[in-house]
Amino acid sequence: MSVRVRFAPSPTGPLHLGGVRTALYNFLFAHNHGGTFILRIEDTDQNRHVPWAEEYISEALKWCGIIYNEGPDVGGQFGPYRQSERKHIYADFAEQLIKSENAYYAFDTAEEIDALREELKASDSLTLQYDSHARGRMKNSLTLNTEEVIARISRGDPYVIRIKIPADEEVFFNDLIRGEVRVSTNQLDDKVLFKSDGWPTYHL
Repeated sequence: MSVRVRFAPSPTGPLHLGGVRTALYNFLFAHNHGGTFILRIEDTDQNRHVPWAEEYISEALKWCGIIYNEGPDVGGQFGPYRQSERKHIYADFAEQLIKSENAYYAFDTAEEIDALREELKASDSLTLQYDSHARGRMKNSLTLNTEEVIARISRGDPYVIRIKIPADEEVFFNDLIRGEVRVSTNQLDDKVLFKSDGWPTYHL
């Protein structure tokens, strides 16, 4: 199996030193293992996107001697390398997650989510998040009937797509440094996979 690693900066401004460090680690790791180093542009946050930042990042990496094998300007077998150009791929997978009941549509407004947090705070809840226990009180495709969900989407009501984290389960894995790590799913919230503006988040 060949090594493939990537550096995925957001084009929101100049490349900072921390980004250079991350890119250098990945570049050297790929180089030492005869692998491929990829530049992927994480341009899904359209509100913070800076038009000149992508070219700046690319030129800064080259100036540092960090040469990528695949990327937006050099191409490659697995392009496109801008997340904005892969939006349809993420949308397809989000729909698959919904069909398999691992994700759902959520129609709650920002005000309603704020009200949920205040309600949880007043009840001394251990978490103040949109999770497996709170989602049953909210407006989403798990609590609304199918006809209403279809009607809301058809008339253009804003919605997000959230991952459906199972309740009362334990996730565990072996970490090379920390050993066995266990996390209760009750500590995890239902992260937004697709925002109401139609753009995917990095969680997906």
